[in-house]
Order: sequence, then structure tokens, then C-alpha cells
Amino acid sequence: MDEFPDLTGKTILQVAPELSAGGVERTVLEVTEAIVSAGGRALLASKGGRLEKDFESLGGELFRMDAKTKNPVTIKLNEGKLKRLIEREGVDLVHARSRAPAWSAYKAARAMGVPFVTTYHGAYSGTSSLKKTYNSVMAKGDIVIANSQWIAEHVKEEHGVPDEKIVTIPRGVDLEVFHPIAVAPSRVTAIRQSMGLENDDRLVLLLPGRLTEWKGQLVAIEALGLLAPEEREKLVLVLAGDAQGRKNYVTRLEEAVVANGLDRGVVMSEHITDMPAAYMASDIVLAPSIRPEAFGRVAAEASAMCRPVVVTDHGGGRETVIEGETGARVEPGNAQSLAGAIRALISIGEEARSGMGRAGQLHVRKHFSKRGLQAATLGVYKTLLE
Repeated sequence: MDEFPDLTGKTILQVAPELSAGGVERTVLEVTEAIVSAGGRALLASKGGRLEKDFESLGGELFRMDAKTKNPVTIKLNEGKLKRLIEREGVDLVHARSRAPAWSAYKAARAMGVPFVTTYHGAYSGTSSLKKTYNSVMAKGDIVIANSQWIAEHVKEEHGVPDEKIVTIPRGVDLEVFHPIAVAPSRVTAIRQSMGLENDDRLVLLLPGRLTEWKGQLVAIEALGLLAPEEREKLVLVLAGDAQGRKNYVTRLEEAVVANGLDRGVVMSEHITDMPAAYMASDIVLAPSIRPEAFGRVAAEASAMCRPVVVTDHGGGRETVIEGETGARVEPGNAQSLAGAIRALISIGEEARSGMGRAGQLHVRKHFSKRGLQAATLGVYKTLLE
């Protein structure tokens, strides 16, 4: 069992845009839990959101701030707010998790003389000098946490950060929550009912993630359209995620469903809160992101639930899925490649898919535990505080 260092009497301030659903937000909660367990005080400067109650139930203290904005005036005002917060609450270390609030946090931490940590959550887009400058704040931590080895290499190449300032800490899976034996059959039934699949015997392909083009929903729909009619009849694709205001994209998805003759073959579900049960309600999990995922929490969680996973062959997916053993890796944005992987997983049968799922579970339990993430992150804090 990974042990937590003692943080008694220490106050840690995390800074994140909001507390909605996403990898950044889940990691905020996991680290908050660890800080409190280690005897420390866990603060968060954020706009807040649907996970506020979860955060506070873990012992965290929320200081509301418009940390999501990219407005330079507000970023400057936030710098002043964070300086006052650091002084008033006796903050010992600041940990920033996104670019806009990181600029405020970086300048406030430097002005107040406290250690500054960043977590580099993604290979941020943009090639202009202005965009590169904006992105560079995530490499300004006294220690930069990369959430995959792929991201660590990106930080070195893009920003010239030396090895000794980078620590690779993969995102973690809560292995007690994401375990098949922890999910009651009634939860799986409830999920299938919400999807309209209660008495449906088709194989379920689950693609969880917010509805945005880079998550690959359109590619998945096209891939199903490339399958033979007799193959499609045995499958249903569930797109589970919030549109977050992207009405035009939802319309494109609906049009693609019709164009590919998949009226009965695709279910669009809203964000699912009970993801362990959702994975259990599926047979194969898809994560066909067009752009590289920094880590890919979906793949790790689904593997922990003993489900074979299909990911795109770039980014952190290469570290979470072992080709041919725990799932498949396909060419990014290539519907034909994805269709081939789906066809292969169907053809090998249920027993072989279960074997892949079990291999995936072992892989995740060994390399991607929540406890490991928590202990390693607190280890970074302890190093800087000493």
C-alpha cells in the first residue's frame, strides 16, 4: 500500500477552472482526499460546479473565483485575489491545473514566496508564438507533473524543461469503486433502462465523453456504417456525454446516424454519473479520440472493470491499452481502422473478450491506481515543502 507523507499543519491550495465532470476535476477531488488524510488542509480556488458537494464532503474548502475565464483583466484581478488568499489562509504551496488560472496562480505564488506546482494535463493546441507563451505557464512549476510519459516527453521538447523538474504521475483509478464485484446488478439494470436497452440482447459499444468532435463520436458512427448489415444488427453504440452547448455538433451526429442507416444502432445518452455500472452494462468500450489524450481515463477505468477497450494509437492511450492483450489501438480518425478493430473483437467471442478484460484489469491495478497518484503527488508537495 502506498503511504502518504505527513502534511500536518500544511495548507495546500489547488487552482482549477471549475468543478464539473472531467479528468482535471476528478484529480482535484482525489488529491483533496489525500491532503486531508495526510493531516493537511485542502483549499481550492475555482468557479465551482456540480462536484462541489463531493469536494466539500472530502474536507476541501472552496474559494469561489472566476478561474475559468481567459480575459486578461480578470486573470490580473485573480492574481490579487490569490495573493490575499495565500496570505490570509497561510497557504504553504500552490498547485495549478489549467492555463488561465495558472497565470494568476504563478504570479501570486512567486510574489508571496511559496512553492508552485503545475500538472500538465494535455498537449495544448496552438503553434503561434502568443499561444506558445500562453501554454508555457504549465511548464513554470518548481516541479511539473506530467500525467503520462508521453506528456513528459512533450514538456521536455516543447518547453525545454529538464528531467529533474518533471515527475510523471499517471492519473489514477479508484480500484475499490471501479471493480466488477463492487457493482450491484440493480445498478447495471438501472443504466440499461436509462439507455433504453433493458431487454436488448445486442452487444453494447460504449463511447463515454463529452460530445465534441475530438472525442471521435463521428468516427465511431462512420465505423459502424462500414460494417455489414448483419454485423450492425448485433450491435448498439451508446454515446454517453454532455453536449455542453454544442447544438451544432449534436445535429451533425444525428445526421450522421441517419446517413449511415443506424437509426436503431445508436443511442445518445446524457452524462452518466454511475460510470462503473455503465462499463458493466457494456461489452466493448471505445475511446477513439482524434487528438491525443494526455492520459485517457476512460480506457483505464474500463479496463479496471474488465472490459476490452479500443483506443486511438497516439498519446496516453499507448500506455493504458496493450495491443492484442487488453484491447486494440487504431489509426486516429480512421473509421475503417476502427471498424476493423470492432469486427475483430466481435469475432473472437465473449470468452476471449473476457480474457482481454481480465488482462486489462491486472494492467491497471499494477500501474494506474488512485492511491499511487495520491501518494506520488503528496510526495512532490513534501519535497518542495522541505
